[in-house]
Amino acid sequence: MPETIPLQTKQKIRDCTAQGLIYLAVLLVSAVFVWLLTDLVRGGIAHLSWAFLTESPHDAGRTGGIASILVSTLLILLVALITAIPLAWSTAILMAEFVPVESNFGKTVRFSLYVLAGVPSIVFGLFGNAFFSIYLGLGFSILSGGLTLACMLLPILTSTAEAGLRAVPDTYRLSAAALGISRTAALIHLIMPAAAPALTAGLLIGVGRALAETAALLFTSGYVDRMPGSLLDSGRALALHIFDLSMNVPGGDNAAYASALVLVCLLLSINILAMKLAYGLQRRKIMT
Repeated sequence: MPETIPLQTKQKIRDCTAQGLIYLAVLLVSAVFVWLLTDLVRGGIAHLSWAFLTESPHDAGRTGGIASILVSTLLILLVALITAIPLAWSTAILMAEFVPVESNFGKTVRFSLYVLAGVPSIVFGLFGNAFFSIYLGLGFSILSGGLTLACMLLPILTSTAEAGLRAVPDTYRLSAAALGISRTAALIHLIMPAAAPALTAGLLIGVGRALAETAALLFTSGYVDRMPGSLLDSGRALALHIFDLSMNVPGGDNAAYASALVLVCLLLSINILAMKLAYGLQRRKIMT
């Protein structure tokens, strides 16, 4: 008679297998990131210098730097975040705190967000060109590009913020009500800090998508690589600059690698700052 494996041993084997698969997935993701970063460093570190960061591009980007590109990118991102965050988080607060989950209004809004999240970026670019650039008369400008990116970020920021707010235990709300704290004060001082990790995660996803966008900005912010004088000037984003150097400019590979390395470093810096901010908000919540 074959010996049967005890149930406890089977459960232990399943747990070890699942844990091993999780560690394997983490190692694969980390390996891909390390491989990508190593390739960028090997191809772009020799071209990277202080002058590369402080000078404007010359000769279609083969020489010079990316100072005007960085300024345009940061301005586009700033316009997008300033426009999208208040709208997205206000909608998320409304959906999580004041609208029942099963209401028809809530279902309609969530369905609209799901549809928007799946729309290709080229469609947003055509919409931004038709509405912001032509109909509103903003032309190919940083403002048009930022507003178009704001439309793209709305579903991401709203969905993640709503999920984070709904994940906060109801004991926070009940305790605040029992102490006579107003709903607004409880939202600002208790619920929002508790949902800070989810808000930060959604913000990081949105920033990553905005910084990596090319198609939508090609039709809205334009292709000009000079230093912008205002938000109504055209400006080339960093991701679009990398695409142009690698695809349309012979001899621009080194500059493309260096620009991509700067973009990755910029994303890492934003991630670190956002995580420190979320950690600080959580520590403040725990201490209070």
